[in-house]
Amino acid sequence: MKKGLHPKEYRTVVFQDLNNGTTFMTRSTVATDETIELDGTTYPLIKVHISSSSHPFFTGEERIVDVEGRVDKFKARQAAASKAREARAATKPKAKKQKQEAQKLGAKNSPQE
Repeated sequence: MKKGLHPKEYRTVVFQDLNNGTTFMTRSTVATDETIELDGTTYPLIKVHISSSSHPFFTGEERIVDVEGRVDKFKARQAAASKAREARAATKPKAKKQKQEAQKLGAKNSPQE
């Protein structure tokens, strides 16, 4: 292992879960400007969005997934996409025909060499 790779400034830091306000103290090298006072002592504070105290895997909370709603939304998007595809296909021959007519007119109007 390389020498001097790991930082040596470990200090006691408080992490706070923003979901439920739970705090826990550990040692870390992370830098922060925020502080918190616990038991009359001021510690650096790191705010986290999720931790083991609020994550569903650790808390055992199950979230009900609306599978039916997802399937219905998918089928609706699929139907709308097929309608849009059909509408584009219906307008393409017209555009192609107009382009061919424009080319014919352009060939008739261009000077002959």
